[in-house]
Amino acid sequence: MDILYLLFLLTFVMTLIVQIKVSSTFNKFSHFRAGSGRTGAQVARRILDAHGLFDVRIERVHGHLTDHYDPMAKVLRLSESVHDNASPSAVGVAAHEVGHAIQHAQDYAPVKWRTKLVPAVNFASRFSWVAIMLGIIVTYASGLSIVGNYILAFGIGLFATTTVFHLVTLPCEFNASKRALTELELCGWYSDQELGMSKKVLGAAAMTYVAALAMSFIQLLRLLTLLGNNKRD
Repeated sequence: MDILYLLFLLTFVMTLIVQIKVSSTFNKFSHFRAGSGRTGAQVARRILDAHGLFDVRIERVHGHLTDHYDPMAKVLRLSESVHDNASPSAVGVAAHEVGHAIQHAQDYAPVKWRTKLVPAVNFASRFSWVAIMLGIIVTYASGLSIVGNYILAFGIGLFATTTVFHLVTLPCEFNASKRALTELELCGWYSDQELGMSKKVLGAAAMTYVAALAMSFIQLLRLLTLLGNNKRD
């Protein structure tokens, strides 16, 4: 079996395991009610105000773990399982998203790089695989290998921007989690046990971004190998 194909399968399995781990860890600690009794939304508001981010609104949105910070609208959107929940899971996720709001307010460098990549990644996500498939078709169906290789290389170049995006996302996510745990500790509302639960939830969530980067990198290597084989043929 081709080594890259094997790595792809292993990474795919790892991604599934990580996703299951995130959900199970969140659910496990969502049944605990933190001693402070404050919900994810209340904790988020407390941290935002402590950093002078009074103009950042908090909205309740449908879904499970659909939480995110929208820097353009300056809105912190918290899912139902986080917004109204006072568990270590909920406050950990809420504080993590506030971490992103603080990053934007402080012009955290990796966030600036990530933001600049967004337009290119949006374009790449739509057209990279179209160009890759077109390049393969042109190469093998028409016999125009040179033209096909150029199209294929263009598609792979587009795909590479998504890999770079995943790479830049890692420090953003890890830093947001670090900020979250620091802020929760500074609040003085939570025991070491509760903070430990929040840390486990955020640690599991962080691994989803590691898995996404690994999957993207392996796919990029497979595409580059395909291009190299096409050129030799």
